[in-house]
Amino acid sequence: MGLPGTVTVHADAAEVAVAAADWILDISATAITAGGRFRVALAGGNTPRGLYQLLAASPRREATEWSGWEVFFGDERACPADDPGSNYRMAREALLDLVPIAPQRIHRIEGERPDLEAAAREYGTILSSTSGVGAPGAPPRLDCVLLGLGENGHTASLFPGDPSLEVRDRWVVRSRADYAPYDRITLTFPVLNAAAHVGFLVAGAAKGDALRGVIQGTVPAARVRPVDGDLRWFLDVAAASEAV
Repeated sequence: MGLPGTVTVHADAAEVAVAAADWILDISATAITAGGRFRVALAGGNTPRGLYQLLAASPRREATEWSGWEVFFGDERACPADDPGSNYRMAREALLDLVPIAPQRIHRIEGERPDLEAAAREYGTILSSTSGVGAPGAPPRLDCVLLGLGENGHTASLFPGDPSLEVRDRWVVRSRADYAPYDRITLTFPVLNAAAHVGFLVAGAAKGDALRGVIQGTVPAARVRPVDGDLRWFLDVAAASEAV
């Protein structure tokens, strides 16, 4: 299709979630066996919700070593943790409240704070101190980053034209969406591209233009190219058929 990395196409959003859930089970087991920990950054959105629900239900719930999970978030909106628009709230309700991950290993972005710059700096410190880092000054290396794709080609909260796209020396920054809610906090490209595994979950015909933008290199999501990692695209038929 022209997308970078490995592309798999599935019947619908539900099957995208199934494929991604099984992929995560495999890489989490490998990471925990190798180092005792699976460091993952979760995404918001409807398709990840289905994935989280699958992970929290039998038989996958019982097949996962939750004690080894360390959970982060790819981005967050400037809202309280219990706001309906909060990525953390969605992940908590669909997954985190339903599985035995230790609370101290769940690191939410404090999007409700009045000083979003300070909240971003502090989250960057947490990320660096609890994830694998290579050479001094190198970005944290997460085992897995889950991402969605917006209709405008954004991913995480890295939006077209926003200064956050050009940040290279910070791991978490304040960003600005082009639709409400506007204020966000996001991981930066250096962190996304340092990950061992990156998975995009993309469903629906409305994502066709954005996928073409990735292929053409004209949208923010096209900049996700892991330096030493695996990039996967889990697409449904509707999205894939509109992208060609």
